[in-house]
Amino acid sequence: MATLYTQQSKNVQKTWFLMTGFLVFIIALGWSVSWYYGDPTILYFFVGFSFLMNFFSYWFSDKVVLKMSGARRVSRDTNKELWNVLENLCIASGLPMPKLYIINDAAPNAFATGRDEKHAAIAVTSGLLGMLERSELEGVIAHELSHIKNRDILVMTIVVVLVGFVTLLSDFMLRWGLRGGGNNKSDGRAKLFMILIGVVLAILAPLVATVIKLAISRKREFLADASGALMTRYPEGLAGALKKISGYSGELKRANHATAHLYIANPFRDKKKKSFMSKLFMTHPPVEERINALIGVS
Repeated sequence: MATLYTQQSKNVQKTWFLMTGFLVFIIALGWSVSWYYGDPTILYFFVGFSFLMNFFSYWFSDKVVLKMSGARRVSRDTNKELWNVLENLCIASGLPMPKLYIINDAAPNAFATGRDEKHAAIAVTSGLLGMLERSELEGVIAHELSHIKNRDILVMTIVVVLVGFVTLLSDFMLRWGLRGGGNNKSDGRAKLFMILIGVVLAILAPLVATVIKLAISRKREFLADASGALMTRYPEGLAGALKKISGYSGELKRANHATAHLYIANPFRDKKKKSFMSKLFMTHPPVEERINALIGVS
């Protein structure tokens, strides 16, 4: 059974695994290109690029996610009730106060991001604030604080940036291979080689994203639900919030598949009945299962 400490340890291991895997993958790609062109400086460039991207993803991935989501920073003066809910739960859980953001969107949702407890942020939508009662809002905020405490946020946030870089690299390779000039046979082979790499990366990017999201495990949501319920000592609050969030028919305006796994509930709305295979590739457990598990806590 997953506990807070085993989950923390696993998330740290997954983070290092992701960053090391990205480093090895980019260096291997650089070696292939440099071998084909017979130019070792290309390999040096890819090595430097891979280290730089790992550094960037560790230190700045949360800022990328917040920017992609259209979140704006708020203070106690701009939203006193939300601030007080977060502050009280932080005091009760012994966590430092994360930065607080609001996304101007009618769809109710929320997520946490950052690299550790001291460098974390929570973002909620304006729709969430308008829809939930205070006890339900407390349940949602407690859930996101649990992600911070369980150290889910780093590995969940890094996924967004690393997969995004693979996609950008694919686009760069394709453009490089398709650009004009160079009519001799050697140049033609080189262009074909770059196009091939670009196509392979374009195919790999969504596959890698899916595999990584599966590696994160949907169990993180059950654990965050349970931890949040223990934090508020009122699991019905979070259960009620999940019911209202899942019952909303619209989609998050700035929802995208790169950041969907961060949110407390899937930002895409698909009311069709899920098959067994489709459930395996979902980033979130079915809301009904989460609500039943919460009700069983009390």
